[in-house]
Amino acid sequence: QFTTRVVSCRAAELRPEGGGEPVPGFQVVLEDTILFPEGGGQPDDRGLIGDVPVLRVTRRGPEAVHFVPAALEPGAEVLLSLDWERRFDHMQQHSGQHLISAIAEQMFGFKTTSWELGRQRGVIELDTPLVTAEQVQALEKNVNEKIRARVPVTVRELAADDPEVETVRSRGLPEDHAGPVRVVDIEGIDSNLCCGTHVSNLSELQVIKLLGVEKGKKNKTNLVFLVGNRVLKSIEQSHSTEKALTSLLKNGPGEHVEAVRRLQSSVKLLQKNNLNLLRDIAVLIARDFKSKPAPRQLFVLHRKEGDSEFMNIIANEIGTEETLLFLTVGDEKEAGLFLLAGPVEAVENLGPRVAELLGGKGAGKRGRFQGKAAKLSRRGEVQALLQEFISQQNPGA
Repeated sequence: QFTTRVVSCRAAELRPEGGGEPVPGFQVVLEDTILFPEGGGQPDDRGLIGDVPVLRVTRRGPEAVHFVPAALEPGAEVLLSLDWERRFDHMQQHSGQHLISAIAEQMFGFKTTSWELGRQRGVIELDTPLVTAEQVQALEKNVNEKIRARVPVTVRELAADDPEVETVRSRGLPEDHAGPVRVVDIEGIDSNLCCGTHVSNLSELQVIKLLGVEKGKKNKTNLVFLVGNRVLKSIEQSHSTEKALTSLLKNGPGEHVEAVRRLQSSVKLLQKNNLNLLRDIAVLIARDFKSKPAPRQLFVLHRKEGDSEFMNIIANEIGTEETLLFLTVGDEKEAGLFLLAGPVEAVENLGPRVAELLGGKGAGKRGRFQGKAAKLSRRGEVQALLQEFISQQNPGA
């Protein structure tokens, strides 16, 4: 917590991180702050000004701008409270990134070109097209040895024109930088220009887990990592999943993969058999219709189980030169599929109207119009439309 004063407060809007409508509120500048504004690859802090939540903190030159949902009186003394859990998580991930980047460069010459602190994991972009599994393993072993060695982490401030700034690892200063330059030192390992928040000793990182690599931008590789409490949360989640799978699969963790493979094979076989049966049923339905002594101009069928192929087989078997077919598959309470088939001119005329009645979308050509339907329960309305169309085309039918 920290006591400070409100310097200014002006109306503004905040665009949510996940998109959506802007949120009305106020931009507040304080005399000083303990809330970190986003920057340097690190997200911003959260907290309270009095009892008003801080929803975003950004940097504007030398100022930290706090976005809040309620107005604050300029000149008022306020108590600023920091969301420590979020702050400490960011400290662990950011110091962990410095350590990983430094050791990756020392061991293999891999330079860090950028990094991202995500909500679930961190990602370091390395300037190399390839990082082997053996290199990842060796890097993980080395960084965790440094954590166990309890190496101190310190922060220095230098003048922007100090010659020592040129000797420190850096990706450059932002154009609107103001004030002294901040250097984060991991004793004997790394010196790095950085505005972010960090631990004071590597032992506070607890542990680093490198989850592996992913293909990055051209000639670059993304290294995925977790630090400290995120490793513990990941283990907890994995253990919960393991317990659930043990209960479902009725075997031990060591047999889970093989059990799932067997289930996948069984499902594929069942799907193949089900598809063959659906094809046979489609042919039988079509032949039954064609065997009727008096030809009908409209054929309507709904089946809960089925797919586009099932409907097209029926249409192919019946033939659509003389008969108008309206076929649907799926659960009436959920989305499904539909097919309208018949004389080309009739289908071109009726297809879009059928899709509209079913609350869906579709497309067609050569006497077939098919697509997805959100309202299968309105099939009766479609049937009435088709019957009316046939009556108009052939009044004596």
